Amino acid sequence: MAQLRPPRCIYYTAATLDGFLADEHHDLDWLLRLTPDPERTPAAFDFASFFGTVGAMVMGANTYRWVYRHENLATHPERWTDTYGVVPTWVFTHGELPEVVGADIRTVRGPVADALPAIRETAGEGDIWLLGGGELAGQVDDAGALDELRISIAPVTLGHGNPLLPRRLVDRLTTTGVHSDGTFAYLSYDVRPPSSSLRL
Repeated sequence: MAQLRPPRCIYYTAATLDGFLADEHHDLDWLLRLTPDPERTPAAFDFASFFGTVGAMVMGANTYRWVYRHENLATHPERWTDTYGVVPTWVFTHGELPEVVGADIRTVRGPVADALPAIRETAGEGDIWLLGGGELAGQVDDAGALDELRISIAPVTLGHGNPLLPRRLVDRLTTTGVHSDGTFAYLSYDVRPPSSSLRL
């Protein structure tokens, strides 16, 4: 019997040209104004195709709170499952978070490395979608668990805000895809783990 490959942790997100996920107020209005061309979106960035490979989701508290507000989940909790189904979602937080009725959301208060075995177990044969934020992505990389970047670069600069990946990655990225739909540039990279880390 062929051995199943371990789930890959994929940082799939959008960022500005100057490397920010959001402004200093965690606002994504700049992103919501843009419309990608679905006819020219590469397969690796097509949301439905990508999400079909996802077995677990991981995000930070600020990302979760933004989704909660943007989708008005307090009033319409069904919007979560309409988009994400029952995929287990791990949220790293230092405080309390509002719940979404019907969603499989698991809060984590502790080091990323300690939670990785359980996250991988819930992912099963699927991959792990790391939504953000950037510091959480950095902690996943610190643990040697970041496998791939799929970044949609928007034709926007903010000047300051929440950085995409506040870590120094030198000689560890292999470019695997470069595409454009006329609005977004789509960049894909494989990530080699830090030489000083053990693969957890």
